[in-house]
Amino acid sequence: MELRHLNAFIAVAEELHFGRAAQRLQMAQPPLSQQVRRLEKELGVQLFERNTRSVRLTTAGRSFLEPARTVLQDLDQARRAAKAAGRGEYGRVTVGFAGASSHETLPGLTRALRAAHPGIELVLEGQTYANIALARVADGSLDLGFVRLPVTQPGVATRVVGEEELVCALPLDHPLADRDTIPAGALKEEPFVSFPANAGSSLRDATFRTCEDAGFTPRVVQEAPDSYTILALVAAGVGVTLTLTSCQHVQQTGLVYRPLTGSPVRLHAALAWRKDNPSATLQTVLAVADRVLPTPTHR
Repeated sequence: MELRHLNAFIAVAEELHFGRAAQRLQMAQPPLSQQVRRLEKELGVQLFERNTRSVRLTTAGRSFLEPARTVLQDLDQARRAAKAAGRGEYGRVTVGFAGASSHETLPGLTRALRAAHPGIELVLEGQTYANIALARVADGSLDLGFVRLPVTQPGVATRVVGEEELVCALPLDHPLADRDTIPAGALKEEPFVSFPANAGSSLRDATFRTCEDAGFTPRVVQEAPDSYTILALVAAGVGVTLTLTSCQHVQQTGLVYRPLTGSPVRLHAALAWRKDNPSATLQTVLAVADRVLPTPTHR
């Protein structure tokens, strides 16, 4: 069944006049009549009752009219969707992020994208540690990831969207909680709560580097899969942890945050994507991110 035959049928059905239908379709009447006859032959039914004075739809014609209109409407919608996707106005982008540390960045991006491009769906995959998110961007299973610098994977582009510092989180009744700042070395004998060793957490890596620079390896007594759980365990007195300034919005009863003494230990949050990702939709998301998540000027 050819689409031109459906167009011909609908025009005649709506005009109930072959001459006017031909004018509407900007074609001669004989070819129009031929297309209708071919459609009737293909369907095996008569769609119109014709005589020299009038044209009327048969019962079969009336039954066929709405489905034919639906086919053409669906085709038009498909065409518009394809064109919108080609312009980056429609489609899906998968995004990997870690829960607590994305508190300040992800909501602004999702709100701005919904407002500017409602045809784009962000498929959000939470609790994706920075190193794992980076690996998945590199292998193509994620379009976009919130990661930490440095990034060494070939073919992956990044843009910094935030700068954070390590701070110490500890129970309110801890002896060190009375200090304004805490030297990393003062945590040498403390039990630590941390992300799992095999989770690919850049925060765990930074914690171990900071402690080792202070002359000790942290003694991890309990691991947890996310910052919310880690901070709840700290508030319960299980141990201390090093976390990020972006996580200080988590206000647990019995929990305090204190800066580390000395030069700040900074981590840069970045967006990462494959340079060869052909998605126009991804480029639209990146353009929105450029506007709502600008690169910090004080790096």
